[in-house]
Amino acid sequence: MNVLLALFGWGASAARADEVTLCYNYGCYARAQVNYSEAQLATLRQLLAPASDAASERAAISMVIGRMYAIAGEQTPVWRDKGRNYADGGVDGQMDCIDHSTNADTFLRLLQAHGWLRFHQVLEPIRRTRFFVAVHWAARIRERGTQQAYAVDSWYFDSGRPAAVLTVEDWRAGKTPDGA
Repeated sequence: MNVLLALFGWGASAARADEVTLCYNYGCYARAQVNYSEAQLATLRQLLAPASDAASERAAISMVIGRMYAIAGEQTPVWRDKGRNYADGGVDGQMDCIDHSTNADTFLRLLQAHGWLRFHQVLEPIRRTRFFVAVHWAARIRERGTQQAYAVDSWYFDSGRPAAVLTVEDWRAGKTPDGA
């Protein structure tokens, strides 16, 4: 019986790898499949596991999003992406806030599907419009206890760096992780 379970990849001890669709080149113009191995998933889980409260889980989420982008950069050209939209120079792999919010949402939903988010739930991405033309998107989570919503925004930093996690109120007001 154990041989059959092993052959078909079933059973409690069989960890599975996951594949997600990543988008890039502004407005999700390009898409690629990214595979997360069993070992990579174990590392992501280990980064989240020590969180003892919502604040420490948000800090871990920030790190995990960066790590997921670093892994994606080994399989796609997104390793070339620079923070914000100005330093990319039109390279293949560049990402705008639409790409970042879509990808971060995908990453968060993968973590949630595995049951690794204990203090937060994933909500639909959020949009802000400032000065009528400055539209910006981010992924969004909500703390289960307080119901406080947070924007998870990886757009500010070079690919593979931890994401910013700001209250939705601060994010909508245009506050940035560097205080600018």
